[in-house]
Amino acid sequence: MIQRFDRNDRRILTFPAVHPCEGISPATLLDSLITLSKGICSFKSKFFPSQRRNVREMIRQVGILLIFFEEIQDHLPSDRDSIVLCFAELHTTFQKIKFLLDDCMREGAKTWMLMKSHSVACQFQVLVRTVATALDVLPLNCLNVSREIKELVLMVANQAQRAKMELDPEDEEAVKRVILLLNQFENKFQPDPRVIKKFLDYLDITTWEECHKEIKFLEDEINFECSENYEREVPMLSSLVGFLSYCRGILFEDSVYGNSDQSDGTSNLETLSCLNPEDFRCPISLELMTDPVTVSTGQTYDRASIQKWLKSGNLLCPKTGATLQSTELVSNSSLRNLIQQFCADNGISLAKSRKKSRDISRTILPGNPAAAEAIKFLSEFLACRLYFGSDQQKTKAAYEIRLLAKSNIFNRSVLIEAATIPALLQMLITNDPSMQEHSISALLKLSKHSNGKKVIMENRGLNSILGVLMNGLKLESKQIAAAIIFYISSPREYHKLIGENPEVFPALVDLIKHGTSCGKKNAIVAIFGLLLSHRNHERALGAGTVPALVNLLASSDKVELNTDALAVLATFAERTEGSFAILEASALPVILNQLQNTTSRAGKEYCVSILLSLCVNSGAEVLAALVREKALMPLLYSLLTEGTSQAKKRTRSLIKILQRFCETSTSRLVSEVPQEQFIDKNLDSNQSRAISKAFSLKSTDISGVAMATEQPKPAAKEVKMDLFEDDDEFEEFAIDQEWEDKEKGKEVTQQWEDDWDDDDVNDDFSLQLRKELEINTEKK
Repeated sequence: MIQRFDRNDRRILTFPAVHPCEGISPATLLDSLITLSKGICSFKSKFFPSQRRNVREMIRQVGILLIFFEEIQDHLPSDRDSIVLCFAELHTTFQKIKFLLDDCMREGAKTWMLMKSHSVACQFQVLVRTVATALDVLPLNCLNVSREIKELVLMVANQAQRAKMELDPEDEEAVKRVILLLNQFENKFQPDPRVIKKFLDYLDITTWEECHKEIKFLEDEINFECSENYEREVPMLSSLVGFLSYCRGILFEDSVYGNSDQSDGTSNLETLSCLNPEDFRCPISLELMTDPVTVSTGQTYDRASIQKWLKSGNLLCPKTGATLQSTELVSNSSLRNLIQQFCADNGISLAKSRKKSRDISRTILPGNPAAAEAIKFLSEFLACRLYFGSDQQKTKAAYEIRLLAKSNIFNRSVLIEAATIPALLQMLITNDPSMQEHSISALLKLSKHSNGKKVIMENRGLNSILGVLMNGLKLESKQIAAAIIFYISSPREYHKLIGENPEVFPALVDLIKHGTSCGKKNAIVAIFGLLLSHRNHERALGAGTVPALVNLLASSDKVELNTDALAVLATFAERTEGSFAILEASALPVILNQLQNTTSRAGKEYCVSILLSLCVNSGAEVLAALVREKALMPLLYSLLTEGTSQAKKRTRSLIKILQRFCETSTSRLVSEVPQEQFIDKNLDSNQSRAISKAFSLKSTDISGVAMATEQPKPAAKEVKMDLFEDDDEFEEFAIDQEWEDKEKGKEVTQQWEDDWDDDDVNDDFSLQLRKELEINTEKK
């Protein structure tokens, strides 16, 4: 009957109260009112950072009404419409009161609730007047209660009618103090720490962690405002983020910090094993739900899909066809957590679906002048700590830089200008695992800025980063180092320079062999980026990249990881030496197995690209082996109905080559057939010449071709990975470094998602790189 009152996932200062249904009995409604009243009165013993006087008055009035409700509980008339009308209105109002009290003491929202004090006080005023209006229709004379109780109810009604829920003088003074501090920052004047401390003490923000939660809450509000294209509050929110970031970095010297961003990374496998992953898909879009919500029929949908359904005028439940009693959407946080855990355990990225709400390209400029100056003061302070502080102070400064640069392009530029990168590079040479991890993570964030790449390379940072990649004190530090190599190799002059270092490719290959799944992915994508320079192909082959990738494909069940490995193999296969290296690694059965079993469309397309390149570059024995694979042709024909136009073109070319080989091999030896018959007209001149060369090598013994029909090696046990050891959230970054588009002769700005933050190079950007490489190789 009465839906639950607590909505932990609702936005602050929203009041999704549920009106009681028609026909409800007064007794049932009264029981629910008593429960609500007790919940409100339980706030009496709790600390409220602001609105303390209004909170006390509201709780006092509800407490008196609770006495009245309990008094009439045993002898309540059952047929009085006015009683039901009064209680129904009070029930809705009490829900809103409870929501408002929750917001006044919500963790992380102390600063924002203080700055919204005027509107919050107005909300208290509206609610207390609503209580008075509801009590006006209550027929007290018809109720069997004592005279004292009736007088209490009348007193509450009169007081509620005359009550003035005004802003507390202490709150007003605190708001003025904040505005003064922000004005000082805006005028490039550092405020007195004692004044700041007085303000923080008023809100009971006394630890680093509490300050950090305030910043996180404000950043979430900014992201929501921007995603909804309603940015009126963004300047004030941004100024508060800058101010509190200054406080967190300078005023709090806690020996324990950063715990709020850590997670043990454990997987609830017992819970997930009994779930059907298909239940994670939205019944409307059939995609994995990123924000599951439940409607009044009890069915769950992705928020974006059901909102679109409702906005189009549909008032029926899409799955059951039942009429929706309410259009209210209730967040299903439990299911969302299970979906995120499932995706983490299976290497699935939800980054694409979150891209719209986490676009940080807007942060290239500061959100507010006060925030800009606060960050500049803080950056200079942190730089001094990096150079002259104790080891503990240096480690904390590195962690602060890591947080500041995480999701704000302006912060990165200011930190780079403050000369933090040279100091961070020096801190990589240490025996302290935490110092090394925080330093390498901070450098990762700064390397995403074009100036950051330049400063790292100009300060000979490659050698320091390579040192961490090869001998890092933690696996997490090694995989972050691989990600940095990926980012700093994006400029053309750098991926050539980095590839010339003899230690780069062996170190990345070693991480592919022995790293976590996240580390393997970072290493693969870093190699992919370096292969944009054709001079690096030979170096990568010499380091044993191909055998490492083939072994990975044979043992891994991570779809996204395998897709990236196939992308690199497809790059190698485009050259003759790469094709022979793939065959020498006995990769053909592994590639065929991936083509047959992978659920990734991109993975299937890479398999086709590899097979086509092998046919072109490696001789007739490859064709013979593929023809013997009976399951191949049906797979290829199925790919003709889906995939990109380029993938379809390659699939058609491969089918024609195999068909012509099959037709001619039954009547004569391959050597007697004019090789022109095998050449697809869709292939360019280079590919045609390569096929001609392949037939001239028809007697070449190619190791591994005979194994084409054999089963792949059994999958090795996957290395247990910890995806949640750092920042457990998705975030999107936009890079201002440009990649050359040879076809159009202009620069193309790339964007990517930082998947699992510091630990993983994103899926979307590696996909962008693959597309970039495909475009370039098509024109060879």
